[in-house]
Amino acid sequence: MAIEHDFFGLLESGPDGSIFWSEALEFGDQYVTIDLTAPDQDDVSSDALDVAAAMIRSLESIDLTAREAMISELSDRTSEVTEFLLQQQEDLAETLHDVLIEMSGDVHIDMIRSLRLMSVTILADEHGGKDPFCVLEYALDPDAMDDVLFVNLSSSGSILSVTSAE
Repeated sequence: MAIEHDFFGLLESGPDGSIFWSEALEFGDQYVTIDLTAPDQDDVSSDALDVAAAMIRSLESIDLTAREAMISELSDRTSEVTEFLLQQQEDLAETLHDVLIEMSGDVHIDMIRSLRLMSVTILADEHGGKDPFCVLEYALDPDAMDDVLFVNLSSSGSILSVTSAE
């Protein structure tokens, strides 16, 4: 079986009924891997695909919303964002300034601005549910894939949580 969509084209299901679509899209001066997945094609509506396509098209504004969510967690010293940034500061030590794209004087804000959006995963079967529909993955060092932050969004585009890989 297959689902056809204007943005994604023909989404064919695998032998187990799952669907998967992947594309590397240019985002700023880098490429970001965008994956759309669902374990069962029957759980994916055309509305879910429309929302996923709209999110991909508005990735710049979603990225801004995600970074604002990270910034809002800086006031909580026990938040995963704060702990992630402190750990990155410690791990990178003297080389931290080499990865920062801007230096305003507030190192944590500069670190959030310097995070690279590595991938976007859309869980198409979670449309309208309580679990994340879209997961953005950020890293300061693209080669250190264990040191990442995940921003989880609902299908309405609201931030559900920001978590670290730990």
